[in-house]
Amino acid sequence: MNELLRLEKISKDFGKLRALENVSFTIQPREVVGLIGPNGAGKTTLFNVITGFYRPTFGKVFLKGRDVTHLPPDRLAKMGTVRTFQIPRPFKELTAYDNVAMGTLFNPKKIGELQVSTREFVDKILQSVMLTPWRESLSSTLGYGNLKLLELGRAQGAMPDLLLLDEPFAGLSTPEIQGVTKVLLSLFEQGITMIIVEHKLRELLRLVNRVIVLHYGKMIADGKPEDISKNENVLKAYLGKKWVEFHA
Repeated sequence: MNELLRLEKISKDFGKLRALENVSFTIQPREVVGLIGPNGAGKTTLFNVITGFYRPTFGKVFLKGRDVTHLPPDRLAKMGTVRTFQIPRPFKELTAYDNVAMGTLFNPKKIGELQVSTREFVDKILQSVMLTPWRESLSSTLGYGNLKLLELGRAQGAMPDLLLLDEPFAGLSTPEIQGVTKVLLSLFEQGITMIIVEHKLRELLRLVNRVIVLHYGKMIADGKPEDISKNENVLKAYLGKKWVEFHA
């Protein structure tokens, strides 16, 4: 199977601070990968590198075998790489429908191949993220839980091959988390490859089939969820000094 994404020795410096150091891994089509690590581990920085918001100081990013290291976010979106944000960033002056429709501008050819109208396509997405009742509501009037769902809807509008999700469960109640989980499982069934940053590990590990762990900008583990949960380096990174002292 051809790899979808490949990172080669990615490093990112901010002045004298090295936020990422020699991060390398590949992502295969249809994988659902969790990207975890303590606060400040470099997770969001890595997302920004993959999606073109940051340029790596060293290293390269390959998408479908093509070097995309220096491409901007809009070009990457047209190639199928789309992200969401931890804090939703909708167009506040637009309705829920129009927010999702904006995403379709990145891949009109793909939508044309579906042989459905843009309206039908957008309405189907709104239904999938349970926002049909708010179709004509301005996004500025939506509650936080619905804004998180709208982030998922907007991302689907671009018909991504690779979807990067930045803390999709952050700030949500248990019922709202269940709703988002339902949407993510639906995206997996559609064949969309996902990389998910999330601090709610219990919920995340139920979704993913692989976990990559960052700590101080370095990749310290990469494996199956059941193996990562018992990995000593990961436990030390999360539990710190207390864990080390207890196991000394």
